[in-house]
Amino acid sequence: MSSKDADRHTPTALVVGASRGLGHAMAAEFLDRGWNVIGTVRNATARTPLHDLAHRSDGRIRVEHLDINEPAQSASLRERLAPRELDVLFVNAGTTNNEQTPIGAVPTADFVEVMVTNALSPMRVIETLEDLVSPTGLIGAMSSGQGSITNNATGMREVYRGSKAALNMFLRSFAARQAQQSGTAERAFVLMAPGWVRTALGGPGAPFTIEETVPRVVDVLLSRLGKPGLAYLDRWGETVPW
Repeated sequence: MSSKDADRHTPTALVVGASRGLGHAMAAEFLDRGWNVIGTVRNATARTPLHDLAHRSDGRIRVEHLDINEPAQSASLRERLAPRELDVLFVNAGTTNNEQTPIGAVPTADFVEVMVTNALSPMRVIETLEDLVSPTGLIGAMSSGQGSITNNATGMREVYRGSKAALNMFLRSFAARQAQQSGTAERAFVLMAPGWVRTALGGPGAPFTIEETVPRVVDVLLSRLGKPGLAYLDRWGETVPW
């Protein structure tokens, strides 16, 4: 690629889980900043806010179908996207159970659903798609401040907390393996703790709006480009204790 071609390069972000809420707002924010965006939706037939955004995007948003709990769909998505290079891969996934249920009383099916959706499936997606990400790009996942073991002074939401702590550990392991296998540590990794936001998951009582949160989240992600290694950060760019 010539220097002139490099100057014309429009970066691309893949936001997994972009049909609504934080993921949709992230797709819109990247678009507003001049990026091309690939956003995934779980339901292949339902129209979502992402489809409406894509309709207004002059072709700069591509909508793809992906249920992250179906590993074969990640492999199919990789085949559809290759050999395209991504500058950012961000996995936005989250579900929860009854937050008042202590861990010893949680039904096994609820435990499995939350842990698979919040921890295992995001890592499967990352493992499958990581080779599409530029060596100097960024891989991120939506964690939570509630995934911090150090900061847990209240309990409750225990399965959700555990799932995000597991995600943190899994991405930390992945980043360490990547550095060992490549012999370098060029790539940036971010576990994002956006705060308690008014979404379908966060509920109407959350103190922060999507509109005030997402620009700061994207600011933090873009600030990490070119800074190798893994960081667990809040929306202000401050480190969250493990």
